[in-house]
Amino acid sequence: MDIRRINEVDDVIGEFIDEEFSQYSIQNKVDLNYEDFCFVAEDEGKIIGVITGRAYYNEIHIGDLIVSSRCRDAGIGSSLVRAVEEAYKDRCYDKITLTTFGFQAPEFYKKLGYELEFVREDKNPKLSKYFFMKKLSNSCILS
Repeated sequence: MDIRRINEVDDVIGEFIDEEFSQYSIQNKVDLNYEDFCFVAEDEGKIIGVITGRAYYNEIHIGDLIVSSRCRDAGIGSSLVRAVEEAYKDRCYDKITLTTFGFQAPEFYKKLGYELEFVREDKNPKLSKYFFMKKLSNSCILS
């Protein structure tokens, strides 16, 4: 066996991941319901904000939310989060989850109605990791 670091996932690796991920879900009798997402905020053709993540099983996970430093406090981050919530509100997902560090945006997510589930404390409080969740209201039941 040889292990090597890959800097970019190519089609062969992507297909392997998709196939194995899907087969494991089928084996365990759960709906994979998988989808990557990326929403972009633009102003006059320039990117000023991005939110990325993936939906799988019964949850949506926000991976990154980044707003240009020159555009912060203008509601762009809130609009991007709402775009994700709106896109998935009537689909078969139960919750939205995310993590953020102490120096990033814990208070921001609380203001948007996200519930703090857990804090992994760090000796440097700025690097304490906050785990958030927000329930989605839908009537869909996954098998």
